[in-house]
Amino acid sequence: MAETPLPDEARRAAEVIRRADIVIGIPSYNNAPTIGHVVRAAYAGLAKYFPQFTAVVINSDGGSKDNTREAVLSARVEDSHLMLLSTPLLAAQRLSFPYHGVPGKGSALGLVFQMAKQLDAKACAVVDSDLRSITPEWIDLLLRPVFAGFDFVAPFYQRHKYDGTITNSIVYPLTRMLYGVSVRQPIGGEFGMSGRLIRRYLEREDWETDAARFGIDIWMTTVAIAEEFRVCQSFLGAKLHDAKDPGCDLSAMLQQVVGSVFTLMQEYAPIWQRRSGSSPTDIFGFRFDVGLDPIHVNVDRMLEAFRRGCEELSEVWATTLEKDTLAAVLMLGDRLRNGDRTFHVDDELWARVVLEFACAYRRHPHSRGIVLGSLTPLYLARVASFVLETEDLVAAEVEGKIEQLCLTFARLKPGLIGCWNGYSNPAAAGSLTQDPVPRWKSDQAKLEV
Repeated sequence: MAETPLPDEARRAAEVIRRADIVIGIPSYNNAPTIGHVVRAAYAGLAKYFPQFTAVVINSDGGSKDNTREAVLSARVEDSHLMLLSTPLLAAQRLSFPYHGVPGKGSALGLVFQMAKQLDAKACAVVDSDLRSITPEWIDLLLRPVFAGFDFVAPFYQRHKYDGTITNSIVYPLTRMLYGVSVRQPIGGEFGMSGRLIRRYLEREDWETDAARFGIDIWMTTVAIAEEFRVCQSFLGAKLHDAKDPGCDLSAMLQQVVGSVFTLMQEYAPIWQRRSGSSPTDIFGFRFDVGLDPIHVNVDRMLEAFRRGCEELSEVWATTLEKDTLAAVLMLGDRLRNGDRTFHVDDELWARVVLEFACAYRRHPHSRGIVLGSLTPLYLARVASFVLETEDLVAAEVEGKIEQLCLTFARLKPGLIGCWNGYSNPAAAGSLTQDPVPRWKSDQAKLEV
């Protein structure tokens, strides 16, 4: 990380505290209604499961206007002491700082990681500030594997079948296919990390990129997996937070998350091209069924966005997608315009769209915003199709559908490698009107160049 000095307030606090075994980071922006509960859960978890360790809870805030920082500092944490029996408690410190740099979660976590390094922390956990389902057990499940020798602890949640659609339709199957490790929630928001991994994060020079916004979670996960740090998952139960209808405007988040995945694909191409198959990771925690908040999905709005995309973006798609893929996409749009309600984007077509966009992103470094922006209507078409296909299915059946999508991505990996390597001079690519896409042909769900 470029040597960005700690804010004066944070630097002075680190000098006073000097050392801490554990750091809990809570990034925030206008989360006053929920962050007090998160702070109390963190304190209770530290008191119950790690009373022998020194700890610091750090809120890294992005300039909230709703008294978020005041809610952190005023949250009643004394009740957590009631959970103790006879074990003495080393009291945790509680801090709240505004972070500097590019607005976004990544900059917030950069401050947390710098503090963790300054305090020589053995373990660090980060949790989102809008959580309503966090319990003290989450702190144990995110940190204990680190003390057992793991470097990166990813969350494993039970989520509503229509919560996390960017994860389910793109990030999980693509990351699993590329790097050969199954991490179900690679952008989950709650993670545990070793001091060794944090030092590696801080060594990197890409903190001023989109990784410093929505892309930070997949950035952390990918670095850990690709560089062969010890990775596991912990079952945290339900994730209840401020979930959104996937038909709402998630275009900025989609572009930054997917852009981060595609950018990391270029850095780690020599690694993912050598890996094949997929291996499971250890999962800590007791698996159990939980109740979940309903999520309303506006399918008509998503389908209308796709229909408009077919009318307005076909020229961009023609420079991004292979001819057969584009023809299949536009045929879906024609059927939709003609009132056909049996709308379906099958797994292979969707996987081809994603992989062809990854190659186009590499080919056109000066037009990546256009490439990523044109993906949104296609993503909404896939989500709408998935909702229509699974509306009568229970959670286990929906998970089976996602597993089949992952297997489809895996079958197409040889074609991705051929397409990726078939483009030999990415620096020569200019506008989207240049350099036609290498042709991919589908043969029994396997792409060949």
